[in-house]
Amino acid sequence: MTALPPMTSPDLPLSASDDAHPARKASISREDLLAAALALIGPHRSVSTLSLREVAREAGIAPNSFYRQFRDMDELTVALIDLAGRSLRTIIGEARQRAASSDRSVIRLSVETFMEQLRADDRLLHVLLREGTAGSDAFKHAVDRELNYFEDELRVDLIRLAAADGARLHEPALASKAITRLVFAMGATAVDLPPEKDPELIDQLTQMLRMIITGARTLAGSPPLR
Repeated sequence: MTALPPMTSPDLPLSASDDAHPARKASISREDLLAAALALIGPHRSVSTLSLREVAREAGIAPNSFYRQFRDMDELTVALIDLAGRSLRTIIGEARQRAASSDRSVIRLSVETFMEQLRADDRLLHVLLREGTAGSDAFKHAVDRELNYFEDELRVDLIRLAAADGARLHEPALASKAITRLVFAMGATAVDLPPEKDPELIDQLTQMLRMIITGARTLAGSPPLR
């Protein structure tokens, strides 16, 4: 993994000479700036520590050009959080579909997929894990909104899976919230642990999720999860 550049000082006033740099790009897209920010972050550095100048330099543009796409770094960070949420929901949703068409446990495969993304230097996932705890209030609200999307999709899946077993769930929305918040809390812990701990974490997390679902089914008077 390429070493990340050191943190820079807070944004400085922009000067006219910034736009005259001959090596800089004439135009830039939102996607280019998001990619530049992602290139600078990692497991131990959050996007909230980046300066506008640092992102502009990584993207190969003058700092003034940044404002053609984003009002400020806060808006860029919220856009990254939204992108991270959409990306991870797609990946986890595909994992659940694969499990549904095989004999593998939906819970186990979903947990394994989450951990694989964590270890694959998935910087979008790191955005969700870090900004929900270390970012500003605006960033935390944005992460919370993405987690709510996860919960809504999971609630639908939990109801569907329970119905396939002839079971019901007590407070499926609350069960999906408990699962989502637990997975992300464990993910934030796993970031700082060596990969050798992953099998143990996967086993523990899978068991915890089974306990939540079994409890929700039992409270609804249905058989426990098989």
